[in-house]
Amino acid sequence: MNRALGVLTCGAFLSIVLGVLGSGEPVLSLVFGAIFLVLATAGFGWVRTRGGWAWPAAYVGVQLPLAFVTFTISAGVGATLFLVVLVSQCVLLRLPLPVIALVIAVVPLVHLGMSLGEGLREGLGTLVSVLFAAVITELLLREQRSRGELAEAHEKLRDYATQAERLATAQERNRVARDIHDGLGHSLTVVQMQVKAARAVLPTDPDKADEVLAKAQEQAENALSEVRRSVKALREPRSTPLADAVRALASEAGVPAEITVSGTERPLPEQHREALFRTAQEGLTNVRKHAGADRVELVLDYADASVRVVVRDDGAGSDGGASSGFGLLGLRERAEQLGGKLDFTSAPGEGSALSMEVPG
Repeated sequence: MNRALGVLTCGAFLSIVLGVLGSGEPVLSLVFGAIFLVLATAGFGWVRTRGGWAWPAAYVGVQLPLAFVTFTISAGVGATLFLVVLVSQCVLLRLPLPVIALVIAVVPLVHLGMSLGEGLREGLGTLVSVLFAAVITELLLREQRSRGELAEAHEKLRDYATQAERLATAQERNRVARDIHDGLGHSLTVVQMQVKAARAVLPTDPDKADEVLAKAQEQAENALSEVRRSVKALREPRSTPLADAVRALASEAGVPAEITVSGTERPLPEQHREALFRTAQEGLTNVRKHAGADRVELVLDYADASVRVVVRDDGAGSDGGASSGFGLLGLRERAEQLGGKLDFTSAPGEGSALSMEVPG
């Protein structure tokens, strides 16, 4: 905008020069025109960087009389363009609206020396010109501000996108960590117990030991499959129905297990099914590792609006309440993401109970 006004001012001064050379207008108009040109180009840029109203007001107070004198000496197009430039600069300097309106109202007075009819005609034309310049300048300023605000909004959107990407990365990292703990941890626990059992019976019953080791090998293969799934970050849907998968887990519990499936079985979204399966898996793993239980009860309840899985044992229990281990932490995250809830209760001598309920 400053550059455009500078070009317009130079063009106006060139018009005055041509008027002096071609029409014999007074040379004095060149002097005042040159002063106006210098102030309107070099001086305006300096004034615009100053704070407050003093310098802008002083600038207008000097330039307006210069434009009037130039117009009085050489009433041509160049002098009129000086007035148009000055009004636009008043808008760019962000002068108060009453001050800008006063300058616009004063500009047509340059025609006071003319006859009444001509003065009215020329004054009205000049008024319309400077008013148009003020409106266009204000619109351009608003457009520039809008572009600046739009650029700032785009920058904020980029920041938000970056934050969303980081959050998604953290969520995926936590998901993979949960899968590794829930899948690999469970399988390795089973393998460990089966290897211990095989070593115990190896001297007296090699066939039994071989059967147990075969199961351990199968569990190790399952663990390897879980690792591959987690590393690849793939959600491979399980084809086995949830009730059958829970029964298969109970068969590996290491203690007598009672399984109860109530309600009407129905397909569930993969994430809901995975969360319930992992809850049963975590509960049975804890029974094998910590409970010292004689029996375990596993309940899968299909209610009207939700599905719940419960793992309850008669083991030693504890007075620690809800555990802060990685397994329960991962299950809580799963439950929160699905809009469900996870409960864990335990008391010394009364065993433990782990349950998750999810919509479905």
